[in-house]
Amino acid sequence: MPTSCDQAVTEYFAAIRAMDVDRWVNTFDANAVSHDPVGTPPLNGHEALRQFLTQVTSGFETVSLTEDNIFINGNSAAVKWTGRGKGRNGKPVTFEGIDVIECNDAGKIVSVHAYWDPGPVMATIQS
Repeated sequence: MPTSCDQAVTEYFAAIRAMDVDRWVNTFDANAVSHDPVGTPPLNGHEALRQFLTQVTSGFETVSLTEDNIFINGNSAAVKWTGRGKGRNGKPVTFEGIDVIECNDAGKIVSVHAYWDPGPVMATIQS
């Protein structure tokens, strides 16, 4: 039987594939914190998350993240994913990363630590 965190993770990636910002934001607790990518200033709360994904998706004609491996332990998940997309400039891009996700008992994401390098991705779709 899927856990509430498993369901939140599934919805998180489905919303990205749909490029549905509001649906994606809804997977998060109102006070969630996202480090995407790790090492950049954290995104705190729904409005910051909304602005982030809106900005990221604005450079893409299509983008999707596919969960290659999901490891769930209680309210924690580690997900190895592959991203594929096509920039608004017509250039294709493929990239990979790992997200470490913590959920609360209500099945909402409270923290994300995303390990990936957006530099080459953004350089490709913005050139």
